[in-house]
Amino acid sequence: MLTQAFFRALDRKAIWLVGILVALAILVPAANLLIPVGQPGHVPVYVVTLFGKYLSYAMLALALDLVWGYCGILSLGHGAFFALGGYAMGMYLMGQIGDRGVYANAELPDFMVFLNWQELPWYWQGFDNFWFACLMVVLVPGLLAFVFGFLAFRSRVTGVYLSIITQAMTFALLLAFFRNDMGFGGNNGLTDFKEILGVPVQAATTRGALFAATALALALSVFVCSMIVNSKLGKVMVAVRDAESRTRFLGYRVEYVKLFAFTVSAVMAGIAGALYVPQVGIINPGEFDPANSIEVVIWTAVGGRGTIVGPIIGAILVNMGKSYFTGALPELWLFALGALFVLVTLFLPKGIVGLLGQYRAATARRSSAATEAGTDPQPEPAE
Repeated sequence: MLTQAFFRALDRKAIWLVGILVALAILVPAANLLIPVGQPGHVPVYVVTLFGKYLSYAMLALALDLVWGYCGILSLGHGAFFALGGYAMGMYLMGQIGDRGVYANAELPDFMVFLNWQELPWYWQGFDNFWFACLMVVLVPGLLAFVFGFLAFRSRVTGVYLSIITQAMTFALLLAFFRNDMGFGGNNGLTDFKEILGVPVQAATTRGALFAATALALALSVFVCSMIVNSKLGKVMVAVRDAESRTRFLGYRVEYVKLFAFTVSAVMAGIAGALYVPQVGIINPGEFDPANSIEVVIWTAVGGRGTIVGPIIGAILVNMGKSYFTGALPELWLFALGALFVLVTLFLPKGIVGLLGQYRAATARRSSAATEAGTDPQPEPAE
């Protein structure tokens, strides 16, 4: 039974995508560590880190696609779950600094010493253990999503109203985490990380390991999402997206279907945030900015929502463009991003993947028509 579920989950696109991600997890760190600098095929450390960040974003976009593309829930607050996972990992990394901080305090982070805190708050207890931090990476976003989703879906909040509420949630968290008395570093957030699992964060081997972990986590997320959407539950999710009232009339508990998808999606987003933080070296309240959540929607729309591959392609391509244009044309980037969203909405409603699918279908129709035309009897030449 498990074997059947495994093969049913891995359709052809998922197999290719998982295979590519596993290959990248092996080849990219190897190209950085084993090929000497200056030799063909060498991948610099900064490229490893940059694409590790892109893969974290891709995992976040895939998490949003699970609820938006397959369940019809347009969440404008997924950046909150991403940031909460990042803060959980950042708290662990701050605990590994020890007495190597600016104030050489083995117990308190530098920002707490600066603010005259005398002891760690109770909610920082346990974060000196990696396993506890990993548990919080999953539990905190998942619990928030469960409580929020239970209240919202039970009240049958849908459409633009639900989108606004999710945006309000992330904005409220933004304001809360900006406060110094919250104990999360205020405006500056958490930074100056030294070690993770006893090894330097800045070391090339650590960067390669973090990239590999991100690629493998994304591959696992692809498998989980594919398994969900190709199951009977996935069919019900699509039914909820397309005709919620009819699905409810058939006897399905629509709120439970939505709650499941929303909670799983939040957990994925939290894991993506936890993988993101040690690679970029900082987490601050800016990650809660509602504009970040809107960007995730743009990535998903560009790649093609309602697909597994599309959000990953969209996240990587848009962020590659962002990395280039924010350096070349920084004052125009936001206008370009807004124009991209408008153009995709008007002319590419199914995104890049949908466009490719339409092209393949059109090519197949032309090929079929040409084949049929070739089999028709030819008229006799006139004498």
